[in-house]
Amino acid sequence: MYWEKPGRDNTKATVQQVLKAAKEKGIKDIVVASNTGETAELFKNSGLNVVCVTHVNGYANPGEMEISQEKIEELKKAGIKVLTTTHVLSGAERGISKKFGGVYPVEIIAHSLRMLGQGVKVCVEIAVMALDAGLIPYGQEVIAVGGTGRGADTAVVMTPSHASSIFNTWISEIICKPRNRK
Repeated sequence: MYWEKPGRDNTKATVQQVLKAAKEKGIKDIVVASNTGETAELFKNSGLNVVCVTHVNGYANPGEMEISQEKIEELKKAGIKVLTTTHVLSGAERGISKKFGGVYPVEIIAHSLRMLGQGVKVCVEIAVMALDAGLIPYGQEVIAVGGTGRGADTAVVMTPSHASSIFNTWISEIICKPRNRK
């Protein structure tokens, strides 16, 4: 499924495609990027193992979280796991490039994945983060949901590997993504 334009207008349709694919393929684990919790909420009562990966603390402003503590508690009560941690495809390496200039290997991985769309990069990143945190099973297909800016516009079926073996990550299928950049 290709969306004509990226962005949050595709969120509900993306979630519908994800739930349909999970049912058809027997996939039980969903990893969803959601910096405010709104997209993750759409997976409430799905009966799936849902992991909401937020932006890292300090992403928008030093020392501040974009997602409220109330929303985190609400998601947890609904059985959705919430993960806030360093982004595996930027993190400390972005700090080095900001300080000294240049581009470093992990940033090259991120930029290469963006050739398929920002959402594909996000999907790989959050699935690896969730695996490293022990919130999804190793060696099994999951569905990762990401987006371009706010909301969700991309979903992939993939088998993530740990950050220490990231090149063993495999994208089996792209469920949906934007066809155009803007």
